[in-house]
Amino acid sequence: MVIDMVNKQKILIVDDDNNIAELIALYLTKECFETLIVNDGESALTAVDSFAPSLILLDLMLPGIDGYQVCREVRAKSAIPIIMLSAKGEIFDKVLGLELGADDYMEKPFDSKELVARVKAVLRRYKPSPAASTASNVKSVEYPDLIINLTNYSVIYMGKTIDMPPKELELLYFLASSPNHVYNREQLLDQIWGYEYIGDTRTVDVHIKRLREKIKDHASWRINTVWGVGYKFEVKAGV
Repeated sequence: MVIDMVNKQKILIVDDDNNIAELIALYLTKECFETLIVNDGESALTAVDSFAPSLILLDLMLPGIDGYQVCREVRAKSAIPIIMLSAKGEIFDKVLGLELGADDYMEKPFDSKELVARVKAVLRRYKPSPAASTASNVKSVEYPDLIINLTNYSVIYMGKTIDMPPKELELLYFLASSPNHVYNREQLLDQIWGYEYIGDTRTVDVHIKRLREKIKDHASWRINTVWGVGYKFEVKAGV
């Protein structure tokens, strides 16, 4: 069987424990992924440009630049999916990682088969924008003083571009695409993080809180809490 190397998806494995990294690479290689292992944050940032990965598996406890900072710097320029790996299992650590823009978070030790499944799940959800988009395939919703563009991952609010991690933007786009429709937290987790995501529903609350800090209530629309149920993008009649 001949594997097309050109079309292989690339996984960047960032972990200072080379034994763990090589074990991960072994399982991913069996699933026909191309892998590259680096052992520190600085090398990871260099590899993002040179290796052009489809997804990053990122350990948090790294020498020099830690995983959190690597995630910040990657997110400042790219929407490449990131799965954080850490021995830290506290809710605070998970929420911080997700706030910084990680797509998923796994505690060490983890089952290798589950890791592969999560890699595949995140890659299925991630659809990179084509280099040249035409008007017909641009995913965008517009309201007074608000434009959410999922094709180029941009939000323009009150005439200014708002910096926003991918998951925040995807959550805002999803809600705004179905105005006045109420979604509970489990539904939002399924839609934005994927049904395979095993996380606390407070993840949704954290992202909504962040959105409200950046996108204030407007006279025509707002992100509304439906107590005991979930959230909706509420739009007034006539908008």
